[in-house]
Amino acid sequence: MLRIWIDALRPKTLPASVVPVLIGTAMAHYDGYFKPVVFALTLLCSLLIQVITNFVNEIYDYKKGADTSERIGPRRAVAAGLIKVRTMKIVTAVLVVFTFLVGLYLVYSGGGIFILGIGILSLVFAYLYTGGPYPLAYKGLSDIFVLIFFGIIAVTGSYYLQAQRLIPEVLIASLAPGFLSMNILGINNIRDIETDKKAGKITLAVRIGEKPAKIMYVVINVLAFIVPVILYFSLENKYFLMPLLVFPISLIICLNLFKTSGAKLNRILAQTGLLLILYGIANSISFIIK
Repeated sequence: MLRIWIDALRPKTLPASVVPVLIGTAMAHYDGYFKPVVFALTLLCSLLIQVITNFVNEIYDYKKGADTSERIGPRRAVAAGLIKVRTMKIVTAVLVVFTFLVGLYLVYSGGGIFILGIGILSLVFAYLYTGGPYPLAYKGLSDIFVLIFFGIIAVTGSYYLQAQRLIPEVLIASLAPGFLSMNILGINNIRDIETDKKAGKITLAVRIGEKPAKIMYVVINVLAFIVPVILYFSLENKYFLMPLLVFPISLIICLNLFKTSGAKLNRILAQTGLLLILYGIANSISFIIK
């Protein structure tokens, strides 16, 4: 049962919630701000919000028929009958309450109304991603919201909690983890094109087709690696180019993508998650070194 719940967390997707917090905190450290407790609780809240999103996704993809025996992605616990819908709803509700309470500490420790708004919006969209009368993931809108929440909001929010201010460079830096997180979602959607069509889940990959979706993956990857170049010219620090050390790995993944389809795309998904981790580490180190 423990293994079932661990799989339900969708570990391969969790770097999307960890990396932006690392980058935002590293940038705050670069500017002379660092609060260990705030960093730890921000990271916890970010992880919990993604887990909540994943659990809600389990429930509504099952209810809407997107997760069936025909699906070639990793097994979904609710759809497979390993976790009851009611149990998943109870656990998700408990996590929402716990996340909100932890978030209140961040609000009162200096985050203020800005962080309160981010927290509430994040929890609301965790539900609206696949739930509600207009589920974003079923309307081809999920990609842009991944960029916003797992890139822009996560990085800027993490920086703001440490520094109590925002600078343009933080917004620029936030785009890279957002882009790479979009590609984690993109690989999922490319893999599931056929089953999503049958379920009426009109993702961006379903709308544009497999080959254009793969081309978009490559373009988004390139955009992510343009970000450190912009930061280098903006702040004139050669260390900001460190993420480019990971670029050859990105190229290999992109080349393999066009030779891969079906269930084998799960390997590309894992590699994309690893790419995000490596990028995040390199990017964070570049801000810690002065």
